Amino acid sequence: MRMHGVLQPIVVRSAGEGRFELVAGERRLRAAGEAGLSRIPAIVRELTDEQSLQVALVENIQREDISPVDAANGYTRLADEFGLKQEDIALALGKSRSTIANTMRLLTLPDDVLEDLKAARISEGHARAILSLDGADNQRELSRRVISGGLSVRDTERLARQLAAGGHSQTASTNVSRETLRPEKDPNLLELESQLRERFATKVSIIKNKDRGRVEIEFYSDDDLERILALLGEY
Repeated sequence: MRMHGVLQPIVVRSAGEGRFELVAGERRLRAAGEAGLSRIPAIVRELTDEQSLQVALVENIQREDISPVDAANGYTRLADEFGLKQEDIALALGKSRSTIANTMRLLTLPDDVLEDLKAARISEGHARAILSLDGADNQRELSRRVISGGLSVRDTERLARQLAAGGHSQTASTNVSRETLRPEKDPNLLELESQLRERFATKVSIIKNKDRGRVEIEFYSDDDLERILALLGEY
């Protein structure tokens, strides 16, 4: 920073009498001070208090080191406090709508599982696999087994499918291998469920009985339902 200066301007708004209030870029401003810089580029914007808070929140969410839980909380604040739809948040952050929806769904996990995620004891991939199980107790148990057994995301997905299909009891050994994780459900249906979950970014179940069956697609908000219906309309 001493050599090249601040490459991305901070954002400020007028506070009157020639003074300015920082809106976004606090870490850049502090780093510039530590580097001994007396002048840095800034963009002056006319913003209301609400707009200022929204810009600051978007800036914070875009940090590279933000945890999935903090990102999910940030997306939820944008939706609840500013009335933004998932597609608006996705546009503002340069992400896909399914990514926003998937991350926001993490907040439906039990608090202790969210703590495991925030502390990086499990990854976001693990958390999404855990989220595919119904019931907080089941989700807690699977999180514990992931941590104690050092399971990969793929193995966690397999174990989640097995538990959902009524496989080994929750008190079974945490020593999991590919062989012991093979589900009783038709592998072709499981693969199709996996593809549909990826496509719709939500839990999808295929229930088949002889030559009949049904496909269940879960949604968690009106926005989520609209997103799924839009995707269905593309087929």
